[in-house]
Amino acid sequence: MNREFLAKSNPRETIQEHTDKLLKNLNTLQEIYPNLFLNWDIFYMLKLACLYHDLGKMNVSFQKRITGGRESQILPHGIFSLCFLPGDDICDEVEERYLEDGAEEDIAIDKAENFVKIVANTVAYHHERAIPENAAEILKSSLNGLKEQLKDFRYDKLQNLKVEELASDFFRFGNRITIGNPSDRDCDIKNEVFDKYVLIKGLLNRIDYASSAGDKVQVERKNDFLLEKLDEMLKEWQIYNPNANWNELQKYMIDKREKNVIAIAQTGMGKTEAGLLWIGDTKGFFILPLKTAINAIYNRVKFGIIKEEKIDERVGLLHSETKEKYYEDSLNEDDIDYSKELDTYYERTKQLSLPLTICTLDQIFDFVYRHKGFEPKLATLAYSKVVLDEIQMYSPDLLAYVIKGLKYITKIGGKFAILTATFPKIVEELLSKEGIEFEVSPNFTKKDLPLRHNVKVIENLIDTDFIISKFNKNKVLVICNTVKEAQRVYSELKEKLPDEEKISLFHSKYIKRDRKIKEKEILKLGDKYCKDYGIWITTQVVEASLDIDFDILITELSDLNGLFQRMGRCYRNRKLEEGKTNCFVFLGDKEQKNTGIGYVIDKEIYKKSKELILDKIDGDLGEDNKMEYVSQLYTLENLENTEYYQKVKDTLRYLELIRPYEKEKQEVEKEFRNIESFMVIPKNIYEENLDKIDENLEIIDQQSSSKEQKLFAKMEIRDLTLSIQGYEIRNIKKFTRELREIQLGKYEKIYILDCDYSFEKGFSVSKKETIEHIEDRFI
Repeated sequence: MNREFLAKSNPRETIQEHTDKLLKNLNTLQEIYPNLFLNWDIFYMLKLACLYHDLGKMNVSFQKRITGGRESQILPHGIFSLCFLPGDDICDEVEERYLEDGAEEDIAIDKAENFVKIVANTVAYHHERAIPENAAEILKSSLNGLKEQLKDFRYDKLQNLKVEELASDFFRFGNRITIGNPSDRDCDIKNEVFDKYVLIKGLLNRIDYASSAGDKVQVERKNDFLLEKLDEMLKEWQIYNPNANWNELQKYMIDKREKNVIAIAQTGMGKTEAGLLWIGDTKGFFILPLKTAINAIYNRVKFGIIKEEKIDERVGLLHSETKEKYYEDSLNEDDIDYSKELDTYYERTKQLSLPLTICTLDQIFDFVYRHKGFEPKLATLAYSKVVLDEIQMYSPDLLAYVIKGLKYITKIGGKFAILTATFPKIVEELLSKEGIEFEVSPNFTKKDLPLRHNVKVIENLIDTDFIISKFNKNKVLVICNTVKEAQRVYSELKEKLPDEEKISLFHSKYIKRDRKIKEKEILKLGDKYCKDYGIWITTQVVEASLDIDFDILITELSDLNGLFQRMGRCYRNRKLEEGKTNCFVFLGDKEQKNTGIGYVIDKEIYKKSKELILDKIDGDLGEDNKMEYVSQLYTLENLENTEYYQKVKDTLRYLELIRPYEKEKQEVEKEFRNIESFMVIPKNIYEENLDKIDENLEIIDQQSSSKEQKLFAKMEIRDLTLSIQGYEIRNIKKFTRELREIQLGKYEKIYILDCDYSFEKGFSVSKKETIEHIEDRFI
């Protein structure tokens, strides 16, 4: 027989060519991360999976379908691939290897059978396709035709293999490898087999995806630059200051590179550099809660450390707007060929093949659901280091995902570091309860630390007359707990102050175009070298995402941790003059709490925070005091009866009850953040930009439009959108006759919403629409 069997037709590639690419990527992975293959069986399992995974494509039905024929898929090709796997022969060979390693005969037999089970399941399920209940009967009836088709076929490396059914000892339909039940005698063995299976299947998927993505996307790229670049940066500092060196925090992280660590250090101690020094020359993920913070770290690494050298081979940015960010950056780079280079860069980022990835939690940690297809992420983290910054920003369900995720990561071989200015003790206790090993650092503060904050506590609701009294051609930052309250304060100040005074509002409910403008404006005024003045009324969006430095902070109390984060936006790295007060905290009065309490802020944590503040905080407040108070307040003993802790516990229990492969990936993507949100364009913005929107929709629909044109058209439309939570849509829908929509892509729908919107105040609902309105969220 003289013919070629195709793995894919566009571009044309034979099974042999595709398999050769897999083996090349396997060798690349072994060369870059040899510690992953210290046990011979891991490499051999993966090699066999690479060799056999696509052989099932050598059937008439698949070959007809891939070349344009109207053939229905009988079974996923991975199931047909099982027919080529000589299970008994492999089992005998592997058993001998285990015996040579000193295993007892019974153990060697069990290990060999599990070895083949892992390879067989990896091959069968390497694509998560639906398998019919009568798959065994379909496969059996198909075998004779497959044998006839290949009886005279000789195929390079596979010429000595024969087509045969896989013995039921190694693979059974409906009996996929999974975790053991705690009551089972062999639970630990089943869990060990499952962990190996996750590793092998995840790595096969990584290798397979990279091999299918083109020559420029290899499974991994070596991190041989980060420590060198950090050292170059230090030498640059030493030109201006010969005594410059890594500080105590950074030296601690260098010393603890092989440990899981929680490092607590005040703002301004160089936590980003500390995290990168801990990652060193290995694979790393730097995870932050907000896109603005992620973009800032990415730019800092790109321009300040890597100096734009081979960025597309070294550092990736991963969040919901990665492609847009890459494109916007490329507009300033004349030598970028978008259609080739940015596509390749984006593909490398998406495939997790870059040495350093800066990303949001939802892009990585959704593996905690162990949904169908979760294995590539967890397998990648088996040889990676994960840095988590600003962990105090996470909601209780996201914190539970962090806890469970770190348990899985450390179990499979990965490492983590948590870097924070204020560390809730409850996180340490939750990690310990999950059996995770780690070290907690001492509190790092700057030597000879100047006083930065003097606090006055006010038992009242936030007061606009008080704000005015503190405004004297200076920079005043007001932080409210909710968008609704921020809009109220802004409106009152606009009424009370002359028009020429510079009063601005910033929160999460602006369309993207306006939010970018607002961010630039607040960053400009918040720069320590800026001599201008003004009042900015904001929400939690400024707590951790923006590097700003104001003269006066006036804030509602949310909770103690949030308060200290907010204080970091005032006198960020300046010494406070003696006798001056620069932070004013409104606690709410006896009749009425601050806004957001009981909705986005746990009422018990708010109550305990208020009690501690009244007892301990009045006047000068040092960094050591902040760390001490957070440690005292956020303990398991203090929080065990709060809704916050109950939500963490419930989420951890829920994740524990979910069996592997119970959920589909699409279901998990919606569930991960536990927020039903919609992208909307306010009606007045839609009408003002109707011609441009229609023009862009036409570009998107035209087949002749290039990728670049389509992406730019989508970006222009998305710039007019903001995200609205589900309860707000349902509430407003009661009062709107029609909720029109734009279909921007297969899975992307944008609604045209009849609401109040302006550049000054952002999104709000009108009075008639506030019936049954739930308290507005602050982020």
